[in-house]
Amino acid sequence: MPRPFRFAVTARWPKNGPHWRDVARRAEDLGYDVLLVTDHMGKQLAPIPALMAAADATTRLRVGSFVFANDYRNPVMLAKEVATLDLLSGGRVEVGIGAGWSAFDYRELGISYDAPGVRVSRLEESVVLLKRLLSEESVDFTGKHYAVRGAKVLPRPIQRPHPPLMIGGGGPRVMRLAARHADIVTFAPQTSVRGRARLDAIRENALAERVTQFRAAAGARADSIELNVFVFDAAVTDRAPSLMDAVSAQLRRAANGIVRSPFVLYGSRSSLRELLIERRERLGISYISVPGNAMREFAPIVEELRGT
Repeated sequence: MPRPFRFAVTARWPKNGPHWRDVARRAEDLGYDVLLVTDHMGKQLAPIPALMAAADATTRLRVGSFVFANDYRNPVMLAKEVATLDLLSGGRVEVGIGAGWSAFDYRELGISYDAPGVRVSRLEESVVLLKRLLSEESVDFTGKHYAVRGAKVLPRPIQRPHPPLMIGGGGPRVMRLAARHADIVTFAPQTSVRGRARLDAIRENALAERVTQFRAAAGARADSIELNVFVFDAAVTDRAPSLMDAVSAQLRRAANGIVRSPFVLYGSRSSLRELLIERRERLGISYISVPGNAMREFAPIVEELRGT
């Protein structure tokens, strides 16, 4: 039986505090399951206080990181912050984590931008640490990159054995790590250090290949892991367009037709509904994240499919 659909909205650039709380309440009112916040420098909110403010403004909406860059935080302190968020939100936190990829962020933070293999090695240790810290009373751990003795995370999180863990990244090592440890795996477009999506990595067949490889690596765990796709552009075409909308629509239609990308959702309400159902049947993808600027436009599809 297919996993029920869930929908998230990714938002990060509010005008001010009241506007941010309004965004969170609007996402909840429109039926979205999760509000996600990315983790970068520049013009965006810091994720941890933003997630707490969003949770405090809502009652049902879950909140999550998309995704914490592992190198920016000590894993013991991150576990404590996550546990506190989970307690204060009434158990509504989801933890997304990745190896970190933006050279610009590393430079601003004064952190060495190590080779991918080194960053992934740190992530592998950190994921094991996070899960243990959030589910065990006391943790001893010795690895190449982290070592802790008698680490205790108090207060404890509400969710057991720990808040859901989402692992994001495009490389095979990160996918194998997710296959071993994740509750949710996110398939985002593979990018350069400048954040530009690689054309060869955003096509439908590329995603299908990644999902097949992931499921093979997950083995017996495969059916218990929720599969997410991060959509970077979405538009529903059932309304009467302005001239500018019509031009934009033609460009989107052409681009989507060329690459047939699962990271772009463009079409009528009925065609998008059928596409998402077909993709879930074929690939098992049931958790969809859409950008904040598409939140209202995409809401009718959320209303139709959420929980089904």
